This record gives sequence, structure tokens and C-alpha cells, in this order.
Amino acid sequence: MRSCVLAVVCLIVPVVASAQGTLPSNSTRQPQQFKIRPATSAVTVDGQLDEPAWKDAVQIPLRFEWFPGDNIPATVETTCLLTFDGRRLLVAFRALDPNPAQIRANLADRDTASADDTVGFLIDPFNDGRRAFQFRISARGVQMDAFNSDVTGSEDFSWDAIWDAKAVVDAQGYTVEVSVPFSSLRFPRVTGVQTWGFMAMRDMPRSTRFRMRSAYSDRNRNCLVCQLDKVTGFEAITPGRNLEFDPTATLARTDTRPAFPAGPLVAGDFKSDAGLSARWGITPNVVLSGTANPDFYQVEADAAQLEINTRFQLFFPERRPFFLEGSDFFATPLSAVFTRSVADPYWGLKLTGKEGPHAFGVFTAQDRVTGITFPGYESSGFSSLDQSYVSSVFRYRRDLGGGSTLGAIYTGRESTEGASYSNRVAGPDLVYRMSRSDTLRAQWLASRTDYPDQLAQTFSQRPDAFGGHGYVASYNHATRTWNWNLRSSGVSPGFRGDSGFNPQVDMRGYAGFLTRAFIGGPQRWFNQFAISASADRVEDWQGNRASWGCDFPIDYSGRWQMNVSYNPACNYEYYQGVTYNNFRQNISWSIRPSNLFSLNASVTTGGAVDFTNSRKAEQDRLQLGGTFNAFGRVEGSGSYVYQVLDVAAGQLFTAKQGQGRVLYHLGLHTFVRAILQYTDIKRNTVLYLAPVGQRSKRLFTQFLFSHKLNPQTVFLVGYSDNGTGTQTVDITKTDRTFFVKIGYAWVF
Repeated sequence: MRSCVLAVVCLIVPVVASAQGTLPSNSTRQPQQFKIRPATSAVTVDGQLDEPAWKDAVQIPLRFEWFPGDNIPATVETTCLLTFDGRRLLVAFRALDPNPAQIRANLADRDTASADDTVGFLIDPFNDGRRAFQFRISARGVQMDAFNSDVTGSEDFSWDAIWDAKAVVDAQGYTVEVSVPFSSLRFPRVTGVQTWGFMAMRDMPRSTRFRMRSAYSDRNRNCLVCQLDKVTGFEAITPGRNLEFDPTATLARTDTRPAFPAGPLVAGDFKSDAGLSARWGITPNVVLSGTANPDFYQVEADAAQLEINTRFQLFFPERRPFFLEGSDFFATPLSAVFTRSVADPYWGLKLTGKEGPHAFGVFTAQDRVTGITFPGYESSGFSSLDQSYVSSVFRYRRDLGGGSTLGAIYTGRESTEGASYSNRVAGPDLVYRMSRSDTLRAQWLASRTDYPDQLAQTFSQRPDAFGGHGYVASYNHATRTWNWNLRSSGVSPGFRGDSGFNPQVDMRGYAGFLTRAFIGGPQRWFNQFAISASADRVEDWQGNRASWGCDFPIDYSGRWQMNVSYNPACNYEYYQGVTYNNFRQNISWSIRPSNLFSLNASVTTGGAVDFTNSRKAEQDRLQLGGTFNAFGRVEGSGSYVYQVLDVAAGQLFTAKQGQGRVLYHLGLHTFVRAILQYTDIKRNTVLYLAPVGQRSKRLFTQFLFSHKLNPQTVFLVGYSDNGTGTQTVDITKTDRTFFVKIGYAWVF
């Protein structure tokens, strides 16, 4: 077997070596063309390139170092091998390394190994330069997958697919072998030969994080997917039946303490629950997914956020698999769809797809509880109705020439019970690529809302049906050295977007920034250096109650993966009839000098507003954090926040928050994890204008055993609890939960 591997390496190295010398300056700016051939033998994904299929596969060298260099010849040799059979895309990498002992290869949970040595690839099956699937694999075999969208300018690692990969480290570097079933992809429903966009990538983190690509990356183009190379020759491929069933079973018990703090914890009943999610690829490019009584048991705790001296509802990202499927189809410049607004659904259905230039998405679900945000100009509130509602979303997007798109969206929430609650939002959106470097994005939405009479009276809302509208328009220019943006947005007082995340209304905003970047390199004292200036103004819908600010950040990145930023900022903040002149300074720093640890710190100091009591204040905020790896299988992260707010009469409050996360990996698919979050807030009650508690403490702990073969085939055993305390009461458990979850993916 070793002789076969060495034979393949000998075939690869001369091709790569010849490509490392001179890179043509003009021809490489055009997409390279590669001809893929069907696999000439069966392939077993074991990290050993010993099958004849790999000798006959097309070879794609990674010739370009795009960071810290700017498309200079790559200093290490990497080759991607590409072939396919009737049901799988087969990809392999041979990543040579002059110092293999420095390869960073740690066990890690899925989608979290980005700090290690990795290889990967982007594929654009529709070859339209708009969106691509990303697959990335660490030198230890940890899988990462994402959606890249030039339409929204995003890279979303919340998407998960079922695929297979294996990595092997040896004395010359490492080898990766990948199999992606066509059932996990979407591609055109056509006969004959298909051409896909493709780019191979490699990250090699050392003192500097070297990043290589197979395609030339023109920094003067404001897109990534549009610059992929072309691979042609895909023929007679099929996703098969393209059916996936994901049944789940959960057993849980929650104990509570009704008589806090002296009463005992009262054991709850064990509750068992079963759910089913399913996915059907109706065609290679249209997917129907559904869920009944879905198990959204939260096993990944949200990062703790300090909820003090805040005005608006806090944002927490979506983590539930059903809602993440095809989520990029529903993304628009305004946040029209925020699926965490669906809290506890009975069922859900989703249809997404692309036919030629037409992309579409339909989503509907019935939620057990109706959560409603009441937005305003200076703050937001929240309430819920103990009744169900049906949520519906319809999305259409038409691809235009040059990477432009024209779309429309509708969202609706309708009460299914007695109370008359409804919220409907609709409007068009546009992405217009004016040139390679210039992009215009715009959206307009109109809403119609009707609250139940009692709810409207309690929260001072209009008792009759009312409407409003919102808009956003932005112009972005991005080149190798210059980046600037102009943005205008507004939301009328009557606008409600209950299916999205819109905590502020009755406002108009204007903003702009300008950045001058200087590209360094591995032999210079910096990798990148940037000087920026920005300004923004926010006012109410009538043009009054204005706040404005300006920022002048300076950013540096260099050796040891160090990043330093300094930002002096002027802020004129309007609140409750007063404009406060607040000058603030922000300093941040991070470093990852080795595979063993990383550190980061940030400091904010200067003027602020005491929103609770409507007066001038001064703030100091310190945030420390870091990560560590040990023995290739132990990893952890931690952070600590210390915040102080002073007013003229003295110190108003002191807030401390710490959180830590430690994992021990038993293998590539199995780990045990502990999470701890602690918050302690002390208030000077004499300085508050209304009664408040002198001290509030909160402790959250979670322990989890996880065996995860793929995103849907899992076995989880967990425990979590919450505790609170006051000035006179030590932290006491308020509840605790034990749970077991089993999930399995049947793929046909």
C-alpha cells in the first residue's frame, strides 16, 4: 500500500512544483478549466490514495497564496484530486509540509476546527457565481461545512450535511480523502454534461496563517463565488432516491424549587417524546423538508450576555437543524425572517429550490406560543400569548446578469385561536452589481398588524389594525486597497416585522465608512494594516431626537497571528429628551502564537448613558478571553467581562460575568463537555430612582456526553441546572434537568 501512495505522490509533486515558479499575470485572472472524469475504480474513504481512481483523477494544484501574500506563488505544495461516480463527488488532497511536526491537528467538535491545519473546497453546481457549498477538513479529519453566498456576502457554518472524510498525517505532510453524496447537494436538473464552479483551499496556521487557493483571487472584485474555476465533465449523476428520515426520541426530567429559596427541589415526572424530521429531494434542485413534533432540545448553550443597561431585545443565533436547512434562501438586507421567533412548533414544512434563474423558498409552521416584540425608537418590550399561531414565509429571487438579483418576500403570522392577532409583511429587494467592485443592495417592506384589544391596551399599542413600512439601501465599493460604503435605512413607527428581528422602529439612519488597506506579507512587519473613518446618524421618523457618532479605527495584523485595533469614537446620544456628548476609546488585541493557546482582550472606556435613570454616566468595560488545546484531545475556552458604570453621585453598578467551556474528546465522534456561566451584578440602590435589587447572581452549568456520527445520528446524555442568588441569599438551584436523546438518520 505504501508503494501505491508514494507512486501517487510522485505523480503529484512534479505537477505542483512546476506550478510554483512563475504565475502568469493575465491568463490566471480568467477562470481555469478542468476536465473531470468518472472514477476508474471503487474508492474507499480511508485517507490512503491507493486506488487506481486517484491516479486517473484530474489534478488541481493550489498555486496561489492569497494571504498574507497577494496571489504570490504558494510556498508549500498542495494538490487536489477530483473525480466522481454515479452517486458521489470524490475529492482528495495531498498537503506536503516541510515541517510536519508543526501541523496543527486536534480533535474537535464539528465546525470548530478552523484554527487547525485544514484543506477544503467550494463548489457551485449551478455555475452562476452566486452561492456555493463549502466543505473543509482538518488534518485530524474534523468536518466543517458552510454556505457561501455572494448575494448576501455571507459565510454560514450553521448548515450541516451528511458526508464522509478521513485524514492521515505522515512524515511528508497529510492526506485527506472526501466523499460527498450527490444527495447532500443541489444541482441543475439537466441532461448531458454539467459544468460546476470549483476552488480548492488550504490553511496552514503557523506564526502567520498562510492561506492558499487553486484559483486566482482578485481583491478588486467584490465577490468570491464569482471567481471560482470551472470543472466540466459531470454526466449521468443522480442524487438517488434522495430521501432522509430523522426520527428522534427524548427522555427528560426537570426538577424545580417552587418555594425559593428555602423549599426543596421537587422532582418532576419523566417525560418521553418522539419526533420525526424528513427531507426529500424532489429533484436534484428542489428539496422538501418537514418536521412533526420536532425535538429542539437545546444541547448547545447560548453564549451568556450581560443584560444590564440595555435598551433593546438581545439577539441569539439560530441553532436548530430544521430551520437552518436552506436558511440562505430567506436572507434579505432587512431582517425579515428570524426563525427563533418560532419557539415551540407542533409541525413545520419547508420547500426550497432553484430552477434556472429562479430561486424560491416556502416555509410554514404552527407554534404553540405566540411571542411578540413591541419595538420603539428608544427601547423594546416583549410579551407572549398563551395560544398558537401559524407562521408562513414565501420567498422568490430572480437572477439577473452580472451577479445581480431581484426578489420579493412575504411573511405572515396568523392566530389560530380566539384572539385576533395577525402580522403580515411583504416587499421587494434588489442586489445590483454595477461593476466588479461596486454593489448596490436595497429592500422595501410594508407591514399590516392587528393586536388583540387587551394586549394593545396593556402595552400601549394601537387598538385597531395599522400599517407601516421600512427600507434600506446601501452602496459598497471594495478593491484591494480601498473599501467604502454608504447606507440609508428607515422604519416607520407603525412597522412590525414579527417574523424577523426588528427591535427598533420610528427611526431613520444614515451611515458611511471609508477604509484604506495596506497589504504586507510574510517577510514584512505586518500582514495587513488598515486605517478607517466612519460616521453615522440616527433620528426618529420625523427627523428629531437625533444621535450621531464617528469612528477612526486603526487595525493591524501580523506575526503570531496577532491582531490589534484602536478606535477613538465620538458619540452624541439622544435619550429621553437629552443629548449626551460621549467620547469613547476602544482597544482590542488577540494572538495565537502556537497550537497550544490563544489570548484576546478588549477595553472600552469613556462616556455612556445610564438608561435606567436617564442621566450622564462614565463606563469602563474589560473583556478577557482565550482558548487552549492539550494532548490533541482536550480543548477549552473561557471569557471574563468586567463592567462598571459611574454617575455623578458615585458608582451605579459593577457587573462581572465569566464563562468557560471544556471538552475531552474520546475520539473523532465522541466527547464529554462541561459549560459554566456565572453572572454577578452589584447595584448601589441609593443611586437608582426606582427600587432595584442590591445584588443579583446567576449560575448555569451543563454537562454533556455526545456521540455524533453525523449531524442527525446522535446519542446524547446531559444534565443542566440554573441557580440564582441575591444580596442575602447565596446561589441556590432553581431547577435542574436530566435528559437522554437518540437520533438516527436513514438516508435512501
